[in-house]
Amino acid sequence: MNDALAYAQSHADTFVDQLSDWLRIPSISTDPEYNADTRRAADWLADDLRRIGVQKVEVMETGGHPIVYAEHYIGDDKPTVLVYGHYDVQPPDPLDLWHSPPFEPVIKDGDIIARGSADDKGQAFMHVKSVEAYLQSGTDLPVNLKMMIEGEEESGSVHLAPFIENNKDLLAADVVLVSDTSLFAPGVPSIAYGLRGLAYVEVELTGPSKDLHSGVYGGGVENPINALARMIADLHDENHHITVEGFYDNVRDLTDEEREAYKALPFDLEAWMEEAGVKATKSEAGYTALEGTSGRPTLDVNGIWGGYTGKGAKTVLPSKATAKISCRLVPDQGPEEITAKLRRHFEQHVPDTMTLDFRDLHGGHGAIVDTSAPAMQAAADALEGVFGQRPHFTREGGSIPVVADFKKILGLDTVLMGFGLDSDSIHSPNERFGLDRFHQGIEASIRFLDAYAKQEA
Repeated sequence: MNDALAYAQSHADTFVDQLSDWLRIPSISTDPEYNADTRRAADWLADDLRRIGVQKVEVMETGGHPIVYAEHYIGDDKPTVLVYGHYDVQPPDPLDLWHSPPFEPVIKDGDIIARGSADDKGQAFMHVKSVEAYLQSGTDLPVNLKMMIEGEEESGSVHLAPFIENNKDLLAADVVLVSDTSLFAPGVPSIAYGLRGLAYVEVELTGPSKDLHSGVYGGGVENPINALARMIADLHDENHHITVEGFYDNVRDLTDEEREAYKALPFDLEAWMEEAGVKATKSEAGYTALEGTSGRPTLDVNGIWGGYTGKGAKTVLPSKATAKISCRLVPDQGPEEITAKLRRHFEQHVPDTMTLDFRDLHGGHGAIVDTSAPAMQAAADALEGVFGQRPHFTREGGSIPVVADFKKILGLDTVLMGFGLDSDSIHSPNERFGLDRFHQGIEASIRFLDAYAKQEA
């Protein structure tokens, strides 16, 4: 391991240059105009894996963008680690808010600024470079390694679960390693042991068959926007509890130990509020803001529209009103269960003057991992080696649906060893990734592979 660590340190600048080359490829998976670039990003990664000496590398076709698969076998007596990441990125819009072109990486104040730098090219590349550090320093990998880097995460990973299902033997492993999450705070090492799931729906109310003149029909015809606004306002009570019947039926509550762990985190509420740009917090009664953002379920309206929204005035009584609604779910809630309860709730509360169109857009299961498992303890050892202190185990409020797929299809738990920060502006203009964290992630990956092999032995 020491030779690998020395190699990574001596090649630190080269690794940044290589990452910059990859970031220059606009692999925007959701926009067909960038299909050729998305393919080029996959080929670039495959070429780099071959260059560093990985035994088997293949760009595997799916019904959409390809998956880069790599494999390096050491021996039957070694455990197998499956590394997952994604090479596709979010669209860079709005372009006018970027301080530099999104696909021309810039180094500023210790950050590399470019679309995909933190989500997830930079974090996935940490593991590619840790493998290089082993292989190019003349050191055997301490584990059998497999890598699966997909190109559709930012467009819903439509073809990923079928790919996993159809390649169970190929992907067989002992544990999955993912870096697509965040440290709790700068300089504060942490490992996520829980993710929330997601249920995402769209509801549309239709009243009159067409837009009407509000002066002629207002007062005699119910307005769909008014009706939808009332329905949405009633989704929470005065304690910020969700009023959908049965919503909390299968919620696994936080244990006393977990709540004590939340209290032990170095959480600066004032700084958090300043970063969010809010004057006060609003959480479910009985829970802190930190608990509410990762350990409790939520229901939020993500968008609402109807009628006239252009410049000036137009006295219209709209025909339709629409809203997009998402629920973040905790163990043991399921997206199908919650979507069905949302549908029933809206059907029961739709005014008799309206018709309802309820659409299930997508969903995903949450995940929770035993922190005492060998792989989790190996990750803790790795981060302690990097930071000089034992990491915190934390829950994250976001969703990574493939983590549940790994458990359901392959029976594998996932170690979420991310090095992002909430301030990295992922999905926003001026996305950034700290070069210190990039190099720390490479070191942590090197240390994890070594520690996990020893744990399993």
